[in-house]
Amino acid sequence: MRNIGESRIYIVPELSTDNERWINPDFGSPDLQTHYDHIKQMVKEKTGRAMQEKERERKGKNGKIIKVAGCSPIREGVLLIKPDTTLADVKKFGEECQRRWGITPLQIFLHKDEGHWLNGKPDAEDKESFQVGERWFKPNYHAHIVFDWMNHDTGKSQKLNDDNMMEMQTLASDILSMQRGQSKAETGKEHLERNDFIIEKQKAELQRIDETKRHKEQQVSLAEQELRQVKSEIRTDKLKSVATDAATAIASGVGSLFGSGKLKELERTNENLHQEIAERNKGIDTLKIQMQEMQERHDKQIRNLQGIHNQELEAKDREISRLNTLLEKAFKWFPMLREMLRMEQLCAVIGFTKDMIDCLLTKKEAIRCNGKIYSEEHRRRFEIKNDIFKVEKHPTDDSKLVLTINRQPISEWFKEQVEKLRQGLRNTAEEPRKSKGFRM
Repeated sequence: MRNIGESRIYIVPELSTDNERWINPDFGSPDLQTHYDHIKQMVKEKTGRAMQEKERERKGKNGKIIKVAGCSPIREGVLLIKPDTTLADVKKFGEECQRRWGITPLQIFLHKDEGHWLNGKPDAEDKESFQVGERWFKPNYHAHIVFDWMNHDTGKSQKLNDDNMMEMQTLASDILSMQRGQSKAETGKEHLERNDFIIEKQKAELQRIDETKRHKEQQVSLAEQELRQVKSEIRTDKLKSVATDAATAIASGVGSLFGSGKLKELERTNENLHQEIAERNKGIDTLKIQMQEMQERHDKQIRNLQGIHNQELEAKDREISRLNTLLEKAFKWFPMLREMLRMEQLCAVIGFTKDMIDCLLTKKEAIRCNGKIYSEEHRRRFEIKNDIFKVEKHPTDDSKLVLTINRQPISEWFKEQVEKLRQGLRNTAEEPRKSKGFRM
């Protein structure tokens, strides 16, 4: 923050206390990377194929090359909100999206401390801006919502078309009481990035100035035409005054007209219009120069950011390659390391804390637990009471580990609990109904 000019800072720390966030408690770890890895594992188990993360090409029936987008299991959207919008409002939107389209909200963040500083006082119709200290601030109230876009029953991503996305925008405007913008289909226009939007606004202003300039030029042309007509009338009157003595009074009147009458007023108006046009032209030239400079700065920033991004990607690729090499060596030197990592991930999904996992894996101790544990396979939580957990060697394969509950493998225990629930439901359904007939 010290390296950024104060005028460019768009976050007001005094307003950060109004920010809110929500993390879905039903998805184990709040870390998105961990959840992403769980999705990859789920897709592999459900479909038998690895999740396609990168864009690929395939040849269609007509021989043309078709680009197939990679899977995006976690997606983020931004919603415009009001100052009084609550976390419950945005959660309601997320729950409705889950009900209609099967996309599950993972995280929600409300940002009420972002915006931009005004150069002076806001316009009279501006009801959003407010004063912070001695400066005026225009807020940009918005919310970020992160979705899980996968169907965990089939291992495939949810398919939403343009109509679904338009319906989602309408849903957001209804729940959050915001005015919905016009779509591309209605306006026929592509949405613009921030800098492109500014340039388009300046182009519109330039067009308005050009129209004003043409209007002024028309006024100047009419004034010059009227001036020529008046001068022509003056010359005719002077000729008449030479031809006859009776026109002396008329010539005198025309001289008065030429000195301070209608002609002088027209010349003054004409001069003012020329001066306005010159100022307009100067302003247009200045605006064109500013637009060109802004475009050049924008292009330079894009090139610099692209260069930095490419360098960071290359550095990350090198680091990933180095870590993968070290990891392969570690797996070779310590055969049980892979199983330990698998056990750690399983314990985290079930809901164990870091201390509990440390007791199970590092200290190799058993732990006694009460509460609820989560089954990713059955996508539900099960009640436990004074149950003992321990990580032990697999009974038939010494190279593998197994998490046990009361000396029983956890996977078998989960299946038994599900079967008990099903049996309870069947017994409830088979209970004979009480007769409401007559007694004899």
